[in-house]
Amino acid sequence: MKMVISIREHCIDMNPRQLPAGEMAINEAVSTLHAGGVVAFPTETVYGLGADTLNDEALEKIYQLKGRPSNNPLIAHVCDIDGARKITTGWDDRCSLLAEAWWPGPLTLVLGRDPSVPDRASGGRPTLAVRSPEHPVARSLLTEFGGPISAPSANRSGGVSPTRSQHVMDDFQNQPEAHDLLVIDGGPCRVGIESTVLDMTVDPPRILRPGVLTAEILMPLIGQVELAAMQTVSASPGTMERHYAPQTPCLLVDEFQLTGHLQSHEQRCVVITSRDRAVDPPHVLISMPTDPSGYAVELYDALRRADMERADVLLIESTGEEDPNWIAIQDRLMRAAADRNS
Repeated sequence: MKMVISIREHCIDMNPRQLPAGEMAINEAVSTLHAGGVVAFPTETVYGLGADTLNDEALEKIYQLKGRPSNNPLIAHVCDIDGARKITTGWDDRCSLLAEAWWPGPLTLVLGRDPSVPDRASGGRPTLAVRSPEHPVARSLLTEFGGPISAPSANRSGGVSPTRSQHVMDDFQNQPEAHDLLVIDGGPCRVGIESTVLDMTVDPPRILRPGVLTAEILMPLIGQVELAAMQTVSASPGTMERHYAPQTPCLLVDEFQLTGHLQSHEQRCVVITSRDRAVDPPHVLISMPTDPSGYAVELYDALRRADMERADVLLIESTGEEDPNWIAIQDRLMRAAADRNS
């Protein structure tokens, strides 16, 4: 009996610790970062898994916790333009225009990496991705820490990004390496998908990862902006071919393909759609907002809910293909189902 109790206590100790956003959580997170540790915190896009950008050993802990490939770069989070200029090279007037318009906010700029920044912060590349988050918890953390914090999404590598603190807790529960992980609960994320990543080291600038800030939004400020084709690994995180992927086998389908799957009765399906439709048992319907902003906010939570159904297949109905405001969502859906739609 004593051995059973000991094992249970050990399992409990392996779980991350969650604190509500507030002064106590910020103070403890700052102490953890200064000690070379890792903390999970909310941004307006998704929850991030953060460490000191200038601490090579702390950055390595992020890669180990996530199981992240060593060539997949991180985004350095800063308070403002001055913070960005200290860790990058090549900042110009275009960068200032973009930052003045969209910082703090969901825009990441790729610039040259200052020699003071370890190679590990950018996956070994000479460039560095940097942004200024809008979420008040992230801003308080950056202010009190007093330096840049590198943070990819706070989930296991390749999986569904977290938009709630419970998502982070779920992903890292019962993992020995996450036993001292501090998770700050700052509520659900307002944007819901990752930031737009804009490469400023090329001319014209190129969007490496689409987000809610589209080329059409950015071009009036700086002129021509290109949109990179879907690629595997680049100077931007989140560009592996298979990414944002649920555990359930996932297919991206059109209306006719969806109908065919539901009529076959060979598999129990979870359907994610923004169209007004119904499905018969044993299939499960997850209804999504019809506007791209609302869809983005709910997307990752919907993918996680779909996994909880333990169905045979997840069917996601395509939508908004002709609207540039849906590009970022289509990018996430294509990567989520990349190995099953070829």
